[in-house]
Amino acid sequence: MGSTTTPGSNSVPEVQLDLSAPSSQLVEVRITLEPRQGPFQLDLPAWTPGSYLIRDYVRQLERLQVCQGSRPLALERLAAAQWRVLGAVAGGGGDEAAAAPAQGEPITISYAILATELTVRTCHLNSAHGFLALAAVVLQVQGERWSPHRLTLLLPAGWQPFVPLPATTTGGWLARDYDQLIDSPVEAGPHPCHDFAVAGVPHRWVSWGDDLPAQDQRWLADVAAVCLQCCRLLGEPAPAASSYLFILHLIDQGYGGLEHHDSTVLLYGRQALAQPEGRRKLLQLVAHEYLHQWNVRRLRPAQLTPIDYDRVSIVPTLWFAEGITSYVDQFLPLAAGLGSEAELLEDLGSDLSRYLLTPGRRVQSLRQSSEEAWVKLYRQDAHSGDNQISYYLKGAVLALVLDLHLRRHGSWLGAVLQQLWQTLGRQGRGYGEQDLIEAFAGHAPDLATLLPFWLESTEDPPLAAYLADLGLCLVAEPAETWFTGLQLEIVGGCLRLRRVERHGPAQQAGLEVGDELLAIDGQRLSSVEGLTAHIRLGTPEPPLLQLLIARRQRVETLSLRLAPPRTKRWVLQIDPEAAADCAFKRSRWARLQP
Repeated sequence: MGSTTTPGSNSVPEVQLDLSAPSSQLVEVRITLEPRQGPFQLDLPAWTPGSYLIRDYVRQLERLQVCQGSRPLALERLAAAQWRVLGAVAGGGGDEAAAAPAQGEPITISYAILATELTVRTCHLNSAHGFLALAAVVLQVQGERWSPHRLTLLLPAGWQPFVPLPATTTGGWLARDYDQLIDSPVEAGPHPCHDFAVAGVPHRWVSWGDDLPAQDQRWLADVAAVCLQCCRLLGEPAPAASSYLFILHLIDQGYGGLEHHDSTVLLYGRQALAQPEGRRKLLQLVAHEYLHQWNVRRLRPAQLTPIDYDRVSIVPTLWFAEGITSYVDQFLPLAAGLGSEAELLEDLGSDLSRYLLTPGRRVQSLRQSSEEAWVKLYRQDAHSGDNQISYYLKGAVLALVLDLHLRRHGSWLGAVLQQLWQTLGRQGRGYGEQDLIEAFAGHAPDLATLLPFWLESTEDPPLAAYLADLGLCLVAEPAETWFTGLQLEIVGGCLRLRRVERHGPAQQAGLEVGDELLAIDGQRLSSVEGLTAHIRLGTPEPPLLQLLIARRQRVETLSLRLAPPRTKRWVLQIDPEAAADCAFKRSRWARLQP
């Protein structure tokens, strides 16, 4: 069946994905549609929503061909991931192509996608499973973005498909348009699928790697409780989606999640899950991605309405999209009756400590972090900690401050979220930064001035004063060693500098990232732990060390003057001298109650 935009036509583009030879790690793609009038264009997205980095998915595309019947059509490449489809080659050889495809006969677009990268935003196919982020797979046909698309899969024997799209009666699935199609992750394999419901809405849980619900009998009930708490936070009795799919890739090590309109893909490590806090952290990841069903997917920044799949869209409000979500995801399990206040304080304290120990917060403002996501956050290097701060992390810190500031004014963060959802999210109207400022200021008028300042400033918001409202305080835990301003790692059997902190002792001594550290004060150094003996506290003044290093095959001697110890970490604690009513305030705050 084909596709055309001619009024009255009932045909749709047919997208067939062939995963039947998984050992090849190639997905064979076939798109069939009716020809349009005149030449038309093909584009492959450069990125996928929720992960703000140009990924150039065209790197994995092979053997692109377009045919009409048995006749090949000429392709003119306009850009790296963009082609114009012309008419049939007139005679073969060097003959020129016709100006446009002929009318009336379907066109077939075929190509292959190499699926070798296992992340939540790429494609991976092997003998055990297949996972496809369809933004990396399906070409957009000019003029067909808002047309329905039909999807079919060819799978190995014994495999089952898991797709968050409405199924058709003839096999396959039907997306209302191209956007819904590529927002639908595809998982396939001989996996068990577990059904459960949230407020009567059907949900599915599919795991690859290990069957988590079979191993943990309480898992689905706890997930459902967290999901329901997300609904309540938004003031809704039920999820925004009419059905929902969870896909979990449980591997040895790894962490990640990517939200979709009616589904999410999670990646988590078995080693992390085996830790005492591992199950709690996975529930928080579930909460984070599920809450994006509202905040990001339906309550969406104006710059992503609609989405431009070909180029960067600067989004100054990512601090709200991700920071607010990162803040409340730690609270949602506790609000659902899972976990304890002590665990919440431990997790929140860990984030606050990480924030306060990141020098880049003094360089990059929160708004800049949001605007520069495309070129900084997803391109971490050895110097990132010195020149940037994550909008996830500082956004969550600001969310804490905003929540506690609103509580001083008789409101809370949930009230602002519910208002924004009702006035903007439900209508699908994209928001700008001024919409957010006005919403917050509607509950606390001084935020009309304070919030823009906090977004623009590289100063820390007044954390201590707000935490004191809850009877909490941050306590510094000093390091047991002199400060070096360097971090080491083993690379190829060599001890190399992984990081050199800006303005720290190591940088002042002339050390650089990548230097090989051979010896200290004439003693051979062979392990990261071996450095500790030379920098342990025990002398009245910071010592001067003589370092032997190798840099680009040349051996040098440098002098490193150590500095007084820095804070190793910050611990969030209950202040024993806090006012008596702080415990009541803290309990309501911890359980997401106004």
